[in-house]
Amino acid sequence: MRTIHARIAKFVLIMLYFFCGFSTTCYGEGELVKGIYLTQTTVENAQYLKYLIDHAKAVGITTFVADLDIPSKLYQKNIAMLKENQIDYVARIVVFPDGGKPEQIASEAYWNKRYRLVAAAVSYGAKQIQLDYIRYNTKQPASPENAKNIYKVVEWFKEKLSQTGVPLQADVFGISSFGESTHIGQNLKMMAQAVDALCPMVYPSHFEPYKIHAVTPYETIFDSLKAIRAQFNDKMPVKLYAYIEIFNYRYHLSGEERRKYVLAQMKAVRDAGADGWIVWSAHNYYDYLFNLLKEVAEEVPKTTLAKSLHADAAPTQFDMNSPWPSCYAHYPY
Repeated sequence: MRTIHARIAKFVLIMLYFFCGFSTTCYGEGELVKGIYLTQTTVENAQYLKYLIDHAKAVGITTFVADLDIPSKLYQKNIAMLKENQIDYVARIVVFPDGGKPEQIASEAYWNKRYRLVAAAVSYGAKQIQLDYIRYNTKQPASPENAKNIYKVVEWFKEKLSQTGVPLQADVFGISSFGESTHIGQNLKMMAQAVDALCPMVYPSHFEPYKIHAVTPYETIFDSLKAIRAQFNDKMPVKLYAYIEIFNYRYHLSGEERRKYVLAQMKAVRDAGADGWIVWSAHNYYDYLFNLLKEVAEEVPKTTLAKSLHADAAPTQFDMNSPWPSCYAHYPY
């Protein structure tokens, strides 16, 4: 009888841990936002988008961060599927592809061209706008003026967007977690004055030395997010949504290592007091994530995950041969 009671108690704890969204508490602070990233190509593939919606809903994922590169009727039509399924649509808009050049960052005419994408996303029903590549190119010489110039751009977008009532998010490099990056011009304390959320890309694969960070995913993300909070004396004026990854493209992980790798990142986000996570897969292969979250919720034996899906396989029932952006070519996931 004691054994039965112990098993029931363990099951209840696991279910509470999962359904509270990996948050630090189930009461008073709300659930963690849980999201995945999609390319425009994926959004425009109605069959695969429906597949992702169904599987995401089954494991408690409620937010899709979707690229908008070129407005299209097909994109708009398929985005409507998200609203029908109570999935929040956050539009990811690349402001300065590959990082801005000085002349672009100083050009309001250029900003207006990128804002047209923002306006289109809002018309499609975006719950929030997420600006990415809102920075100088990494080869830009270091200067304290860089962050001021980037802030002017962010502030301009915020002022334009404020007329719609749609909140603004900004993606930031993981390195900026620890202080201002004078090359790319990202100063989080400054940027927080003009956004509603910061989205640090704290992928362990992007930190050096990568062989250390690849095997310490919890510490890498926890320390980065706590460093951000420390910049604000642990009183965040904006939401904090961390980008995490389901594969380390620079470091081989066995099946069990990968499982621990992903769960450690989620735990770090929770423990650091962030408001949610967004899982990044460049090619939008999320079966591994769906199975892993299902396993956590149902306490399925670990071997089930390995048997159900090859670690790097794409879904086979869909045509996934559409061309992907060249910058993603080196990502296997």
